[in-house]
Amino acid sequence: MSEYEFCKVEREGRLTIVTINRPEVMNSLHPPANFELANVFDSFAQDMDQWVAIVTGAGDKAFSAGNDLKYQAAGNPITIPPSGFAGLTARYDLTKPVIAAVNGLAMGGGFEIALACDLIVAAETAVFALPEPKVGLAALAGGLHRLPREIGLKKALGMILTARRVTAAEGQTLGFVNEVAKPGEALAGAKKLAAQILECSPMSIRASKEAVYRGLMEPSVKAALEAQTKYDAVRAMFRSEDLIEGPMAFAQKRPPQWKGR
Repeated sequence: MSEYEFCKVEREGRLTIVTINRPEVMNSLHPPANFELANVFDSFAQDMDQWVAIVTGAGDKAFSAGNDLKYQAAGNPITIPPSGFAGLTARYDLTKPVIAAVNGLAMGGGFEIALACDLIVAAETAVFALPEPKVGLAALAGGLHRLPREIGLKKALGMILTARRVTAAEGQTLGFVNEVAKPGEALAGAKKLAAQILECSPMSIRASKEAVYRGLMEPSVKAALEAQTKYDAVRAMFRSEDLIEGPMAFAQKRPPQWKGR
């Protein structure tokens, strides 16, 4: 385990687990924590041996309460790394999957961190909201844009304009939560999902993720189909050893030995 000042990083095989570690302030984030997390996810992105990441919060009360308002109210300068809140909300070139294990409150920026992840596993006790309007702010770290794209305009505005709180069960019904776990078991549920992903070729996973996200920015399915062969991760998949290993393992009736290259 690597312990930083504001987070903990564990590696279990090909899996990186990042725990926001400020439980005394409900895992809210201030600039020093954001820049530290940005460095952590920079390292994850560059580490060829790490294929999937999970982000969670310390303790059982909060995933993250978002921006540290007391730090801001004290007159401290507010700066954000180029990769965004928690080093994730403006990170658009990461083709490795990231799973949010939401163990409690995910408020404001905390919810935006979860939305920036590819999958969300939430404990039954988790609560989600974008309450920024109640303190004179707006969810400008991606929440106002990701939520409508994930659950539809009217449903998203129903949350955004009222700043109301949503349970994990409702989040699953709305469509932004993938799985609901028992209290205290969000991380275990996220690890189970990660294990399923790690059974697949990491080259295929990266190509699939990039094709999905970039394809959504194309004007039509036809345009997306025509553009996808130009995407970096798709090209890397077709050049990889895994492209040969997968069919060979299938033919030989054995588990594939993925190389990730």
